[in-house]
Amino acid sequence: MTDVQFHITGRAAHITLNRPKALNALTHDMVLRIDEALVGWADDPDVETVVITGAGERGLCAGGDIRAIHDDARDGDGSASAVFWRDEYRLNARIARYPKPYVAVMDGIVMGGGVGVSAHGSFRIVTERSRVAMPETGIGFVPDVGGTYLLALAPGELGTHLALTGAQLGAADALHCDLADHYVPSQSLPELLTALAHAPVREVIGRYAREAPPGELALAQAWIDDCYRAHTVEGIIERLLDHGDSAAKQTAETLLTKSPTALKVTLAALRRARQLGPLENVLDQEYRVSCHALTTPDLVEGIRAQVIDKDREPHWSPPTLAEVTDADVERFFVPLGDRELGLAAPDITQ
Repeated sequence: MTDVQFHITGRAAHITLNRPKALNALTHDMVLRIDEALVGWADDPDVETVVITGAGERGLCAGGDIRAIHDDARDGDGSASAVFWRDEYRLNARIARYPKPYVAVMDGIVMGGGVGVSAHGSFRIVTERSRVAMPETGIGFVPDVGGTYLLALAPGELGTHLALTGAQLGAADALHCDLADHYVPSQSLPELLTALAHAPVREVIGRYAREAPPGELALAQAWIDDCYRAHTVEGIIERLLDHGDSAAKQTAETLLTKSPTALKVTLAALRRARQLGPLENVLDQEYRVSCHALTTPDLVEGIRAQVIDKDREPHWSPPTLAEVTDADVERFFVPLGDRELGLAAPDITQ
């Protein structure tokens, strides 16, 4: 059995992420094979629609293979991770600009790299089982795969809240934050996938889409917008603690468990993403940030604590927000010279 499978049924080409025991986490080889398939299908007259799903019952994809990133950052020079991200982010950009309908079935867990291969698609389906998140700050990392682009576009300060806390979204909240387009009950997915072989996407989704059960974020947006409007992470936490809403206080306590460096870099990345324009520009920024993260202790320590040893007791360095300086944050955004991702078009006016 291969880690990613491809087949064509009728007018639909299917990608199935096939590592169910690892929650379909993406390996470098999987990224390369998906990209190759998309290139081929783009000009195939027999393929009208592309569909991506995850094997098993637990989710589409829990992210990238962060164990491999941990080992590369701890024992190597980080070059393998940098090459993986280069190809992964290029795949994310290809999905966003794909010339044919790209249907992402975001059933179950969809996190990190799973968001990258789904939320940039043209038709994004969530179910009652969907749990969508960018949980990077909990492992000493910063949202990537175009996550800062997507979250920067969310209503108000919801994207800031999600990026800093890593909170999981159900179907209605994913729709509200524009990370998904349609709600389809999971029991209808087999029929929907079968129908895509014979009918256009809009017709099929119109047949099976329903109104999602109520979410939570729309009701919380007032205090979220008020608190996350602060210019610094310290200011956000202060507002959360002073707000009076119990959910706001709990959120402050959650933030204080995350990597202080990752929190400050994430906030800076989001605010800059709002000014950068197209996705490709933001992916270039994310690549710089990710590569610089490989040289910091928090990424290795965060993955160790959350994924490898699972003691859930990371020892962040520096351990407090006050000790993370503006210079510490700024170095994550330093250009990489000839190692730049280079997705953004050059500015021909200069």
